[in-house]
Amino acid sequence: MTEPDLLILDEPTNHLDIAAVEWLEGFLANYRGALLFVSHDRALAQRLSSAVWDLDRGHLRVFRCQFERYQEEKEKLLEEEARNDALFDKKLAQEEAWIRQGIKARRTRNEGRVRALQALRRQREARRSQQGIARMSLDSGELSGKLVAELTDVSFAYPGEPSLIQDLSFTLLRGDKVGLIGPNGVGKSTLIRVLLGDLKPQSGHVRLGTKQQVAYFDQRRDQLNPELTVLDNIAEGRDSVTVGGKSRHVMSYLSDFLFSGVKARTKVGALSGGERNRALLAKLFSQPANILVLDEPTNDLDVETLELLEKLLLEFSGTVLLVSHDRAFLDNVVNSCLAFEGDGRICEYVGGYGDFIRQGGNFAADAKVDKQETKPVETDSKSAVREKAPAKKKKLSYKLQRELDSLPALIDQLEDEISAIEMEVAEPQFYQQEQTLVQARLNLLAEKQSELEAAFERWSELEGGEE
Repeated sequence: MTEPDLLILDEPTNHLDIAAVEWLEGFLANYRGALLFVSHDRALAQRLSSAVWDLDRGHLRVFRCQFERYQEEKEKLLEEEARNDALFDKKLAQEEAWIRQGIKARRTRNEGRVRALQALRRQREARRSQQGIARMSLDSGELSGKLVAELTDVSFAYPGEPSLIQDLSFTLLRGDKVGLIGPNGVGKSTLIRVLLGDLKPQSGHVRLGTKQQVAYFDQRRDQLNPELTVLDNIAEGRDSVTVGGKSRHVMSYLSDFLFSGVKARTKVGALSGGERNRALLAKLFSQPANILVLDEPTNDLDVETLELLEKLLLEFSGTVLLVSHDRAFLDNVVNSCLAFEGDGRICEYVGGYGDFIRQGGNFAADAKVDKQETKPVETDSKSAVREKAPAKKKKLSYKLQRELDSLPALIDQLEDEISAIEMEVAEPQFYQQEQTLVQARLNLLAEKQSELEAAFERWSELEGGEE
């Protein structure tokens, strides 16, 4: 609304449903000012970026091309770097072997070679290795029965609420990889619970298969205790875990998910969003499962981890139920989609999200954002008069209205407090304090961030007149 010359967005698509992401994408594509954004949404990056700024080990490189071309160029650079490093290390090893042979380095003709060796050592010490990439493996356990779940004319609604599922007939077989797509709050998680037999439908019949071992990735991360360290959450008192039939020490296993000694002993409540995601994946993959249920697993994950998770799921021999608003992730993983199209109607489409669109699929009209509304906002008063009046919201009680009026000030206060703590944490001397003081400030930061998120959600509920 302020029409800035420069718009800076940091992960703008996290927790948005697909319709909202596509509206935002269209709006930004027509935005007249400059746009600088941080995102792991590859579809968004491909459509919007005309250049990519790559920050790697302290060096900023500018690639003046679209995102897919950048990925190709970056891969070539890393391959070239690996070849050069290998040649350098080979030369250094040869020189180290030479000096250990006891040749008299005081001779004039050898002094230059000794100085060159010392320079090589300094150069090797100054080299910064590429940041580690998670290495994931998954134990699919014993095979489930060929039939995982069969739904016949199933309908479900919570008491006093409209129907979320209406007359759905669907068969889920072993090895299927199914994406559930639709706006937020439409009932995707509820359908998963019905498919797994956790919820009983009001009508229709659900037939479940045999030998089912389910691993559930919950978007609320409830399976992780924020008061315990990553190590304690995953180990649960054990020294080793069994993955793929092989026993591994817990610390070695955690290193595959980029949790080193210090990070592994950090409380989950002090981790970033991406780190929490990796910790939950580590917990899930440490137990055998032939059915994977992933509810928004891609939030906060970097592109490299996303691509690794995609590869892991494609090689997984079991069944996958995936709830995601990441269009590229859906296209790369699932072989069919269940789309929520409004009024409890759920239709199956072959392929990923792109195939759903090509087959004329559509979300609930009342739940999605108008995709055509992508022009920059007009600010003159005449255009405001021409706009269609919004639907009348349910009037709030005096108490709820008072709560709504107080939320903006609370959000501002929390943002200021978070900003102050983040500046404190960013100082070099912060981690030189006692560990207890460091941990206390990190815990406070995580607590304030949770409070801010809750305040935003409450503001959204009240602003929409939901209560």
